[in-house]
Amino acid sequence: MTSVDKKPDGTGGGPVRPSEEDPVAAAATEFLGGPPGRYAAVYRGRLTPQLVVVLLSVGVFALGMVQKFPCYDGAWFFGAGAQYTHACYSDIPHLFHGRGFAEGLAPYFDAIPQSVSGGMEYLEYPVLTGLLMEVTSWFTPGTGTIQHREQVFWLVNAAALMACTAVAALAVARTHRSRPWDALLFALAPAFALTATINWDLLAVALAAVGMLLWSKRRPGWAGVLIGLATAAKLYPVLLLGPLLVLCLRAGRMRAFGAALGGAAASWLAVNLPVMLLAFDGWSKFYTFSQERGEDYGSIWLIVMQTRGRALEDVNVYATGTMLLMCAGIAALCLYAPRRPRFAQTAFLVVAAFVLSNKVYSPQYVLWLVPLAALARPRWRDFLVWQACEVVYFLGIWMYLAHTTSGDKNQGLPQEGYHLAIAVHLLGTLYLCAVVVRDILFPDRDPVRRGGLDDPSGGVLDGTPDRFALHRLHAAPGAGEDDGRPGGVTTVRWGARAPRPSPARPSPALSSPVPPYAGPDDGPDRPPGR
Repeated sequence: MTSVDKKPDGTGGGPVRPSEEDPVAAAATEFLGGPPGRYAAVYRGRLTPQLVVVLLSVGVFALGMVQKFPCYDGAWFFGAGAQYTHACYSDIPHLFHGRGFAEGLAPYFDAIPQSVSGGMEYLEYPVLTGLLMEVTSWFTPGTGTIQHREQVFWLVNAAALMACTAVAALAVARTHRSRPWDALLFALAPAFALTATINWDLLAVALAAVGMLLWSKRRPGWAGVLIGLATAAKLYPVLLLGPLLVLCLRAGRMRAFGAALGGAAASWLAVNLPVMLLAFDGWSKFYTFSQERGEDYGSIWLIVMQTRGRALEDVNVYATGTMLLMCAGIAALCLYAPRRPRFAQTAFLVVAAFVLSNKVYSPQYVLWLVPLAALARPRWRDFLVWQACEVVYFLGIWMYLAHTTSGDKNQGLPQEGYHLAIAVHLLGTLYLCAVVVRDILFPDRDPVRRGGLDDPSGGVLDGTPDRFALHRLHAAPGAGEDDGRPGGVTTVRWGARAPRPSPARPSPALSSPVPPYAGPDDGPDRPPGR
């Protein structure tokens, strides 16, 4: 059996090779001698796809560290504009002193002097990220110049984030069991290399990726535990519960969702409750800061504010309202789609809606989307179009900040050029969202389902027929309640089980909106970075 002779569930015949189904991947292999041949199987046991993905992700992370060398060598410490002209800014070294770690202050418990923090009384990060910052500060020398100590602090944190990178890459590679090579999109993403060490986002990315892996392995409770821990490191992973709610509702798998929700709540409380009870003012700073901050870098709201010449009085209302409208649209899409969307597709759309509508779209927020995009739309062309837009914005924000710090020299990118860079990266994200929505509406365009799979990241949802549907299904006459329309069109109303295809007239595997399978049914920051 060859790699393309797979069973309908995608479990047979070895992993799917991108060079056999993706034109861009096939073209990229030409400099290596073309797509893998029959002798490639000799190396299968020595160098597995998962190991290749992990090694490449660590190598790309290391290249990102090299890209930060001009700042490590001095631009972080001498001259405010040099770290922008070299496009190597990072929050990590600046916060070592700016949030009291250099003075040995305990985050959340000890107030930070204004002379050190510039007005931020407590650490404005979630508890698990604060814990990582505190632990890495223990491995930083307590004596020596502040420059040397900040350099060591960045190196120690880079090592921790490199470990998070390896964990995230392995989790993404194992989530789609027969498609491990899709994780190469995460490992080789240009924006990943450029933004990996700007902040501590990779901690939440790794935990969320493991949570999705556990969900795909049909362990909803443990998946919830990891999602809760990820939310304790960064807020966005809690959004993954929204798609799970709607998809489990459509599939009638609410028991699995309840287990995930309970696990998430338990792990989040286990991490947050002690700090909440003992140092509430410090613990709540992250939430009050998120509420109080105005239009910030990278967002559509910043363009509106700078164009108007004054701040939006109700920016929280606009941002929240936009997010809720987008989520409502995604929920409707999940319930009306001809086939139940894949978990990775809906997770990507919800997180993308959050960053698009947010008051700030920092450069490293792309890290939240990269692993989801690799699972939602594993096609190099669309992925690289989006990544090119993100690289444009990565350069644009630093050139704009170089302009604002250059004084009368006016070096860098003016405000109008920065607005164009923002528009490019917002449109790039919207483009990838549009492609994913198209795949949901036309499942035969979905690269994953085109190979005969249903939802490899769906866990208990994979192969499960619908229980609730809000769309019309083309079925054989008499399969369900006939509403009188020609062609045997059945309207499936809320609470009604979607009719299965008639055995005498099976639906085509790719074009039919009714799944052709019948699975088991168990019944009831400082400017740029933060």
